[in-house]
Amino acid sequence: MSDRLRDVYVVDAVRTPIGKYGGALSGVRPDDLAAHVVRALLGRTPDLDPAGVDDVVFGNANGAGEENRNVARMALLLAGLPVSVPGTTVNRLCGSGLEAVVQAARAIAVGDAHVVLAGGVESMSRAPWVLPKPERGFPAGHQQMHSTTLGWRMTNPAMPPEWTVPLGEGAELIAGKHGISREAQDAFALDSHHKAARAWKDGLYDPEVAAYPDTGLERDETIRDSSSMEALAKLKPAFRADGTGTVTAGNSSPLNDGAAALLLCDEEGLRATGREPLARIRASAVTGIAPQWFGLGPVEAVRRALAKAGRGFDGLTTVELNEAFAAQALGCLAELPELDPALVNPRGGAIAIGHPLGASGARLTGSVAHQLAAAGGGTGVAALCIGVGQGQALVLER
Repeated sequence: MSDRLRDVYVVDAVRTPIGKYGGALSGVRPDDLAAHVVRALLGRTPDLDPAGVDDVVFGNANGAGEENRNVARMALLLAGLPVSVPGTTVNRLCGSGLEAVVQAARAIAVGDAHVVLAGGVESMSRAPWVLPKPERGFPAGHQQMHSTTLGWRMTNPAMPPEWTVPLGEGAELIAGKHGISREAQDAFALDSHHKAARAWKDGLYDPEVAAYPDTGLERDETIRDSSSMEALAKLKPAFRADGTGTVTAGNSSPLNDGAAALLLCDEEGLRATGREPLARIRASAVTGIAPQWFGLGPVEAVRRALAKAGRGFDGLTTVELNEAFAAQALGCLAELPELDPALVNPRGGAIAIGHPLGASGARLTGSVAHQLAAAGGGTGVAALCIGVGQGQALVLER
């Protein structure tokens, strides 16, 4: 172990186009999605000997289906890396992909590794139904199956009921707290679609996207170029039927499939790649909040990460704030008045692009790194809210 912390560089970052639920990527196993981005990442750095990868760390929020038994290890083997390369999978729900980056960066910083692949994967389409074992043998009654696609299931009855409200109800609570109207949420969602469509049209995503073969998917599948305020206004509230609801399918992130991966190195590993890095990881933070207010988790995480980095809001170049819900993102902006909204998600956010849970943190980090490289320098932040009440943020520089 080193006697000083080493600088950690993001050499490259790739992701799949994000598929919609039951869409173009629904026929692809999650371990194959993860293997694809690992393979693509190494293919873009031919000078790096795959045997020189010290570890592979992937985030995944489900783990109950085809990605069981450590999807990071399965992905690297499927990608053709030597069996000597280890892999581990981490779960911080929506922050899993970012947690993978943080853990990989930490290992490099303390000298435990020189080269680590970090990423995340989720196939919400292929998330299985699960059936708990009966408490005793030969039950006579019916047994309940649970979907593992999203949200609470098999909840511990000791949990206070206000903690276990549906995710969308949590967004409604934020809308109520900050007086965020249905119109404001719809306008935010529409802007996300327009920015994402424009970014794709302008080729801004070309450097970071590696299409999965034989799926026909070349672009994020849930971007609605032709959406309008009129179309969004026709959608009914999804979580409250009493006339007070404002959160709809149109101003929420969809269910998605996808994977993302980053190549992280120290100075020694960087020399082995023969490449110029996109960015450097500066600091990170993770925080807790009451579970029903999970959507506001990024607020304190962003503040702490910037403080650790010795940076202020006035020096930011770009911010990728995951859009679980428009109300959630707008609530965070309301509680971060120092943050210029014009810097947030300049290429569209998860409402348009999608939110494959375990992959999103890696996607956001990779997007910030590519944006900083395109800008020629600056400071960026990737941040997410996390179910059960957490927030996480990462600061990158170039």
